[in-house]
Amino acid sequence: MPPKNFFINYQLIANGDNMSIHIFEKASQILKEERKIALCTVVKKVGSGPREKGAKMLVTEDGITFGTIGGGTLERKIKEEALKAIKEGKSKSLRFALYEGAKEKEVETGLWCGGEMTVFIDVNEPKPRMIIVGSGHIALPTYKIADLLGFNVTVVDDDSESLTKDRFPNAKRVYNKEFEEALKEARADKDTYVVIVHGEPKHDLAALRNFIHKEAAYLGILGSHGKLSRMRKILKEESVPEERIERICAPIGLEIGAETPEEIAVSIIAEIIREKSKSKKP
Repeated sequence: MPPKNFFINYQLIANGDNMSIHIFEKASQILKEERKIALCTVVKKVGSGPREKGAKMLVTEDGITFGTIGGGTLERKIKEEALKAIKEGKSKSLRFALYEGAKEKEVETGLWCGGEMTVFIDVNEPKPRMIIVGSGHIALPTYKIADLLGFNVTVVDDDSESLTKDRFPNAKRVYNKEFEEALKEARADKDTYVVIVHGEPKHDLAALRNFIHKEAAYLGILGSHGKLSRMRKILKEESVPEERIERICAPIGLEIGAETPEEIAVSIIAEIIREKSKSKKP
């Protein structure tokens, strides 16, 4: 699915191999690879400049570019601003001075063309990822709400009877009768929210051991204070660093007096939304 704000008409660009491609097709491909991008588009040009209104350049979070907005110093400046915008997670519009002595709120480029160029940097991110460990009564409504909110959900379990396509139609399902092997197949990074709601202590502890050393955006586990206290003690005895143990959100979910599986799922997702919102603040 193309990024939400891609409103400019299709235009062919050339990549590093001089192969003509559609910029939107490339953008869609990169988003499917779960990488963040910024589409930089010239929306206004006053006076002389290297490119006309509508010229585009795509910048990925790892600094790869496709297309061109003029090359040289100008393009390097635009790329720098695009990478900042991707890191902040916010789109923005900037004016670039194509002459010496940039005015206030203009970006200096060192060019002598004599004009001014306004570039809209449109940040687009892939769907946030969620890993749900377990496929039982709490996992199902948690998945349904997460799916409704646009999360890319993976459900992990060793129970083939509950982990079915009918129950989790839009999720990636990771099944293995060896539970720890199933956990290893679930990739977690800084944009992943891990929800452990299996219920069986040995399974929950195995999930904690698997994810606690990974840079997940969120790691939460369902359980009583007694159970969670014991798990923390075990992890500490296994020489897991204290700062890693402190990252565990437990008991999972906001305190809203939740009792039913559906209410508990709401409290879990609400906590994740709060944490997700915090990550966007400077």
